[in-house]
Amino acid sequence: MPRKPTSLVAAGRRLALVGLGLLVVSAFALPVAPARAQVHIDITAGKVEPMPIAIVDFAGDPGGAGADSRIAPVADVVRADLERSGLFQAIDPAAFVQDLPSLDTPPRFADWRVLNAQALVQGAVERQPDGRLRVAFRLWDVFGGQQMVGKVYLTQPDNWRRVAHIIADEIYQRITGEDGYFDTRIVYVAESGPLTDRTKRLAIMDQDGANHKFLTDGRAMVLTPRFSPTAQEITYLSYNDGVPRVYLLNIDTGRRELLGDFPGMTFAPRFSPDGDKVIMSMARAGNSEIYEMDLRTRRTVRLTDHPAIDTSPSYAPDGRRVTFNSDRSGGQQIYVMNADGSDVRRISFGDGRYATPVWSPRGDLIAFTKMLGGTFYIGVMRPDGSGERLLASGFLVEAPTWAPNGRVLMYFEQTPSRGNSKGAYLLRSVDLTGHNDRAVSTPQEGSDPAWSPLLP
Repeated sequence: MPRKPTSLVAAGRRLALVGLGLLVVSAFALPVAPARAQVHIDITAGKVEPMPIAIVDFAGDPGGAGADSRIAPVADVVRADLERSGLFQAIDPAAFVQDLPSLDTPPRFADWRVLNAQALVQGAVERQPDGRLRVAFRLWDVFGGQQMVGKVYLTQPDNWRRVAHIIADEIYQRITGEDGYFDTRIVYVAESGPLTDRTKRLAIMDQDGANHKFLTDGRAMVLTPRFSPTAQEITYLSYNDGVPRVYLLNIDTGRRELLGDFPGMTFAPRFSPDGDKVIMSMARAGNSEIYEMDLRTRRTVRLTDHPAIDTSPSYAPDGRRVTFNSDRSGGQQIYVMNADGSDVRRISFGDGRYATPVWSPRGDLIAFTKMLGGTFYIGVMRPDGSGERLLASGFLVEAPTWAPNGRVLMYFEQTPSRGNSKGAYLLRSVDLTGHNDRAVSTPQEGSDPAWSPLLP
């Protein structure tokens, strides 16, 4: 029989969710025999074969039982998250030999080994007397015959999907050794209408496309949305009354704040890692330079001073350096400089033109858009310019944004027009191997995505 939970888990951001109705109650474990093998995916080795994993429908799942039509089975969300990563292959539940009606029923590991399941997930969902949901799960190493992780969560019923994403993150982290990225959101520009008269609205959704909603009404065109490090605010460019202005938008309250009326054109505002500053490109007297604004004092400092076009700045995760693109060498290339604007160095030297650089949250890579021979590419290189790799290509692919663990990129694609059919703007994601390139479903056409940090 399983031991009862005996202590609270110090689980960082999970405990911070108490105010949002989600609490990590405990971790629990069964006494097991010594492990013979440790389930692990080496995600540093080129193309990775997906790991077979069995995810059993959670016992008592209110979604599965149809008690609330708004709640889908928790296990379905966990399966979908893990499969989209390209690292896991969920085994068809129709092939399962053993039923696991509750967490008190330990697995018969031999029944799961015959399916070649290397890992097994079982769980349970219970509605508490106070109306909350108690969601518990266990991750098992099938061939080692031991529990790898087990946790319990208490949450409000309408927060069930976040619990499913958090469980998927726990499984991902335990097996790969890296943080997950499923408990996150995407903000993007939703587009509709003819190409000559587009309506562009801010929209936000969970990383799997659920909980979609529009943040602006479309009366003013919006561009380049970016999350703050807290994932609670968005900075973006809006053409209110035909004048480009940079705004801050609080996602929870809907409060919008004007950062300032800047002369000339303003492009691509982006937060510093500590959230205290915004960096952007501004055109004054026909010359585009990189500027930094302190959000507390509203003081603006120019970081570059060159007659060329300097734009698309992005901070390194430690805030000490900035990457941007410039045509100061005669064509668009990627540069790196110190955060105060000193020591400007070109890092891209391949064929073609480079644009929209963005630093990985891990600091090890810079993603970019490349244009060569009439084709667009999404690629990555190291901060010194070495190790360039192209991950995706198309008629027009642009604007990469990183998942918070630095392993997956999202970008947008424009498909070419054919006959009477106009091209469409679509969101896609690709991992660092370049082999797991997937379409991201949105209600309308979409462009310019931005990936949030893990939710607080």
